[in-house]
This record gives sequence, C-alpha cells and structure tokens, in this order.
Amino acid sequence: MNKNYSVKQLAKLSGVSVRTLHLYDKMKLLVPQLRTRAGYRMYGEKELLRLQQILFYKELDFTLKDIAKILDEPGFDIIEALKGHKKALIQKKTRINILLSTINNTINNLKNKTMLNADELYDGLSPQLAAAYRQEAIENYGNEVVERAENYLKKLNKDELKKLVDKQKQLGASLYELKAMDPTSAQVQELIAQHYTNTRKLWGTDGLTDKQAETYKGLGNLYLTDERFILTGDRHDPTFAEFVKDAMAHFADEQLR
Repeated sequence: MNKNYSVKQLAKLSGVSVRTLHLYDKMKLLVPQLRTRAGYRMYGEKELLRLQQILFYKELDFTLKDIAKILDEPGFDIIEALKGHKKALIQKKTRINILLSTINNTINNLKNKTMLNADELYDGLSPQLAAAYRQEAIENYGNEVVERAENYLKKLNKDELKKLVDKQKQLGASLYELKAMDPTSAQVQELIAQHYTNTRKLWGTDGLTDKQAETYKGLGNLYLTDERFILTGDRHDPTFAEFVKDAMAHFADEQLR
C-alpha cells in the first residue's frame, strides 16, 4: 500500500468528509504525509491506519482530544488496539442486537395486543404480597436488575412467559429425579446448564456478556435458605435444595468463570 491519496480520495475511501479531514489536520490529529507544491494534502499508509484508529475510537464514543492522546502515546501498539476495538465492538453489537430484538418484540406485541402488564408478571399473588416480593428483590439485587427483568418479561406474550415458567418447573422435576446423584455429575450438570439458560431468560439477561456467576450462585443459596424459592412441588425440601445449590455452585465455578 505505497499509494498516496488526495484528501478527496481519502474522504471517498473512508466515508469521512473533506471538511472533517481538514479539521483533523488543523488539530494535528491526522496530518498529511506531505503537501504538494500546490498545497494539496497527500496521505499514505501510515495516515490511513491512523484514520482507521480514529474512526474506531469515535465509534466507541471517545472524544477527539482523548483519541489524540491515545494515538500519540509513545507505547501505542496498533495490533493491541485493534484487538481491543474488536472486543468492544462485539460487546456493542451484542447490546444493539438485544435492543433490536426488544424493539421487534415490542412492535409485535403492541400489534397483537399481547403485551403483559405489571400485574400479570406476579400472577397468582395478592397485590400486597407481590409488592413485598418486588421490594425485597430490589433490596437484594438492586432496582436496575429488577426493572430490567420486568421490562423484558413485559415484552413477552402470555404464551411465551408461560413457556419459560413451565420450562423452569420441568427442569425442577427432572433435577428432583436425580437428587441422589453427585451434583457435579455430567447428567446433573447438563440439566443445570439448561436451568441457567432459562433463568437468564427470565432475568432478561441472556443476551448480555456478563455471565452473572455470583448472581446465579446466589440464587442457589436462596433455594436452600428461603422456603419461598422452590424448584419443584409445593413445599420446601431442604435435601433437594442442598443438592441444587451444590450443582449450581459447581456449574458457576466451572463454566461461568
């Protein structure tokens, strides 16, 4: 790539306006490789790579002042920077995909009038008990976590929510049949993996990069210590709860770290 590019050619190639390239030159953020006798700016390989870095950092919401500081650091490593950009852009892509999915679900549910309301999220509980459970969840996990889960579930229709709840019950029943086994065994861990995936969907976090290892282990502790948290049947079974807690803790430590 020994070719030199004029400011117009670089603008066309990169999608950045000529005016912006002039601004970058004035700021000393992207200085041309040379200027012709007629005063035309010419850019080479080094400048093209630097412009790429500028555009990546802008995409990640860095200010031009901060970008200049980063690129002018003596130890700046372009390969390491590209690896970092890749990781950050994948995370951003994940967030955007989640938002797009949320928008699509909301549009479909509004069109079909299948949107759940807040009361339906706590179906079967009295308003007083539902409010108490919600407040306790906020105290344990924070308002942001609770609202994210509620907002996600509201975008499901009743059949979709029922499917998630039924899946959780079915997994509980399947685990109950294995409660005499080693909680770290492959058969048990396969069911726990499904339980983890379904739980993340109920939490509204299945698309996030945070694997929530500690939060998932915390749920296992609740199965053991809080009689309201049961996976199967209509009463608390301490032996089964201990088995599930150990299985979830093993899964979190081995698969979510």
